[in-house]
Amino acid sequence: MKKTMLALALLLGGVATKASAQVEIGLKVSPSITSLRVSSPAERNFQSDGSRAGIGGGIIVDYFFGENYAFSTGLNLTFKGGNVRYLTENSPSDNGLSTQKQKIGLQYLEIPLTLKLFTNEIATDTKLYFQVGGTANARVASRINGNKFYTDPSTGNETKASSHFIVPDAALLGGLGVEYQVGQSTKVFAGVSYHRGLFNIERYFDNTRKLKDVSFKNNEVALDLGLKF
Repeated sequence: MKKTMLALALLLGGVATKASAQVEIGLKVSPSITSLRVSSPAERNFQSDGSRAGIGGGIIVDYFFGENYAFSTGLNLTFKGGNVRYLTENSPSDNGLSTQKQKIGLQYLEIPLTLKLFTNEIATDTKLYFQVGGTANARVASRINGNKFYTDPSTGNETKASSHFIVPDAALLGGLGVEYQVGQSTKVFAGVSYHRGLFNIERYFDNTRKLKDVSFKNNEVALDLGLKF
């Protein structure tokens, strides 16, 4: 009986040790280039007018359910947005059209819901990884032309920048990188990821200006640099 209990205790201890080793937690920083995919009816000619640079970062959690397979999640603060231009009325008293521009800066809290696939070692303590899945995002800050308020040149009305965009967003995520083990439980990694926004985040031109079928969607290419413990 004593031998049976001892064997069971050793077995449970081994399972607990193995389970604890399946979770890796770390920190990352992600410089990025962001832009907006823009569309509208031809008469308003909404277009993307360039990209913006940003930086984000946060906590990552990799839960391994196999030697080379992990569910990867975490909590990140990310920068998104871009520059747009469009045709609009010159002023409330002048119906002539002119080109206006906006520099849009948005910050999101992001929760990745992804799968990481690791190769076997390609060199000593070095593996490649591929990451696929999506992210759930919530907007926490907004600026237009660097300001929290925006005065529309067509109407003369001032609005909060936050009122121009919806709060939720979601994105498809694809990435690849390399991970290197530098200690018994310490790893460093570097990779590149692409985040393709799925939601039309714009609501001002549709709801307030009544310009139908205007769409802004986020795009982001990020360099992911981090350390896992």
